[in-house]
Amino acid sequence: MGLIWHGVDEVPDDFGPTAVTIGNFDGVHRGHQQVLARLKAAAAASGSRAVAVTFDPHPARVHRPDTAPHLIMGIEDRLAALAAYGLDAILVIHYTLEFAQQTPEEFVRGVFVDGLKASHVVVGHDVRFGRGNAGDLRTMQELGERFGFEVVVVEDFTEPAAPVERGHADDAEERRCSSTWVREALDAGDVRTAAEILGRPHAMHGEVVHGAARGRALGFPTANLDHDSAGHIPADGIYAGWLVDEKGTRWPAAISVGSNPTFAGVARQVEAHVIDRPDEAPEDFDLYGQRVVVEFVERLRGMVAYRGPEALIDQMKLDVEQAHEILSAAGRSV
Repeated sequence: MGLIWHGVDEVPDDFGPTAVTIGNFDGVHRGHQQVLARLKAAAAASGSRAVAVTFDPHPARVHRPDTAPHLIMGIEDRLAALAAYGLDAILVIHYTLEFAQQTPEEFVRGVFVDGLKASHVVVGHDVRFGRGNAGDLRTMQELGERFGFEVVVVEDFTEPAAPVERGHADDAEERRCSSTWVREALDAGDVRTAAEILGRPHAMHGEVVHGAARGRALGFPTANLDHDSAGHIPADGIYAGWLVDEKGTRWPAAISVGSNPTFAGVARQVEAHVIDRPDEAPEDFDLYGQRVVVEFVERLRGMVAYRGPEALIDQMKLDVEQAHEILSAAGRSV
């Protein structure tokens, strides 16, 4: 795993030269992955070290906290996803209103030139930086000429606008992969499209806490994620997916998102019922207190209010069977 710095002052003076890219990288989706691939190629070709620069908190949460988008992943998961691409280092800049007042030149000089000794800067056509997002691609190219670094421009990575239907629509309209598109898909419960854009299933990461134990009473015990869990919560409904425990074991699961309208006064929550849990040694299957990952594969249905527990139990049995079939068809042993 490469180095992680929290501030330019942590970068060693002799670390450069570097090939650098910059972005929020929320989701580290396939568009981001293309940028990271070009970054590594530029670093290898120039004998530089590959460095990604990102921000925490997300700039939108600083400039417009009341309307900022829900993040696809937390900062720890984002850094882990970036590190998985074999970067030499990641620079996390603490984003504040004061930092945002830097001009494009001040930002580039302080971070890329003086801090990272950049020989190459890898960006997309839509790059914006500096106070009021005044800097754009042309600004970056002009600053590159002045300070002696080469600007590498990465083309947009696109997907058919309806990835699930790709086999039936070869000429489907293309859309640029973006964090916004991922959020739109998750808000609609379309976790399959989100996975197409991300290049992997969408996931949440959090601690398993005690709930109302309604699932256990109905014969379907669940692992309830705490309300501070990281990751964008998909639309209410029932999903097929996976629960990954602290040992790294992947358990097939039927996942519920919502307030369970069959019962009054239930707060919105994310809970996963592990399919085929080891009944022979239940004492060894205690997930409480563990930090787990919940991955969403496919939405089975929306939330429905049933006439009573018996009708709900019958539906939950069908949900588990359907989730089992979907996960088996995905090529994993359940």
